[in-house]
Amino acid sequence: MRRTLILSKQLTTLEKYEQKFLNQTDSPFMKSNFTPLVNKIEHKIPTRLQSTLDGAFYVGFHLVFEKGSSLIEKTYNKEKIAVEYDLYNYAIEKYMNRKYLTKLDKSSKHSQTINESIAAIEGGVLGLLGIGLPDIPLFLGVIVKTINEIALSYGFQYTTAEEKAYLLYLICAAMTKEDLRKAYDQKVERLGLDIDTHAHKSIDLEAVMKETSDLLSNTLLTAKFIQGLPIVGVIGGVVNPLMINKIGKYARIKYKKRYLLGKIKTTPQAQS
Repeated sequence: MRRTLILSKQLTTLEKYEQKFLNQTDSPFMKSNFTPLVNKIEHKIPTRLQSTLDGAFYVGFHLVFEKGSSLIEKTYNKEKIAVEYDLYNYAIEKYMNRKYLTKLDKSSKHSQTINESIAAIEGGVLGLLGIGLPDIPLFLGVIVKTINEIALSYGFQYTTAEEKAYLLYLICAAMTKEDLRKAYDQKVERLGLDIDTHAHKSIDLEAVMKETSDLLSNTLLTAKFIQGLPIVGVIGGVVNPLMINKIGKYARIKYKKRYLLGKIKTTPQAQS
């Protein structure tokens, strides 16, 4: 009974954070000051840049998933994260208190903070040099690295087509606004449930990569255009760590939710 109560309280608190994330809107300050500036810049962006950016993100995801996975894993200690998860998960199973659940959270937050710093350096330096498009594979690599480390922190792997599609939908949900964000959140929920209940659903990973690439290019078109301008590009470089922060927050919510739901499902009281 105590185990179920602790897990349920954790899930209720997490779902409040989840709803807050899903319902967030741009502040009045952003709408009145930043949006008009973005609109002016968008009118100056060459029309061909959209399709170029779509293709750059799509190729970037291919590079990251097909050739970059082993390189990305060299940038963090996969075994260390897995061992930490095993230790904390064992302690949670044995003692079931918030102390060890919090330790799982700290591990995932630490990874996100480091990756935000990497994104800031990468985006700022390349922006200063006037490089916008060539940094896309690097930027996507940092995004995937962030999500991979968060997944491992909660005991999830990321090598199957299903988990890669889940990762991509996480990015889509984090990077869209309002109603579309909630629609993608439902896709994340359904796919996570299918994976965790071993429901066999066919995944067209190519189609999901294309969908995510188009969405990201639409979202970051202006930022990447600015980043392609020398000096002014530093402003565009600031966008990268903000994106990592937003994606990381959402990923931590969803992986922890899957973790808690799995624990509740295996609780004896929940099965009776």
